[in-house]
Amino acid sequence: MTNLEPQTGDALTTDDRPPKAQATGFAIVRQAHESEMAEDYVELISELIETRGEARLVDLAERLGVKPPTVTKNINRLKGEGLVHGEKYRAIFLTERGKALADSCRRRHRTVVAFLISLGIDAENAERDAEGIEHHVSETTLSAFEAHLNEFNRKLNNETDE
Repeated sequence: MTNLEPQTGDALTTDDRPPKAQATGFAIVRQAHESEMAEDYVELISELIETRGEARLVDLAERLGVKPPTVTKNINRLKGEGLVHGEKYRAIFLTERGKALADSCRRRHRTVVAFLISLGIDAENAERDAEGIEHHVSETTLSAFEAHLNEFNRKLNNETDE
């Protein structure tokens, strides 16, 4: 069994990693930061359409805690990326590409929240923390989270069946 306790001196320092590996790590984080806005917007647009039938700029601004001009600027960027469509002063809708991204974001978010809750984190903190983690988690790590959750749920169900 692996000891998961942090040990003094065990962590790799900047000097211990090859420069290329470090550069790759930083590049991955920069790319995740660049896509965060798009992911947050398409996920929220999808949620608003499901719950209210449409997504309006004013609703996005309110839910994101930003000013309407910021939303307008970001929606124009998302239009340019082919993720949303809509006319001026009308509701915003997701393209097929936008819907696929929203579904992927929702899956990652739900998996991260469930994983954190399985570790004993309360739901409120799990939701808040997932907002950052979901943008940076790799598919490899997400798959490990899902495997952990499947095992966790299997054990939970076996305990309740007895």
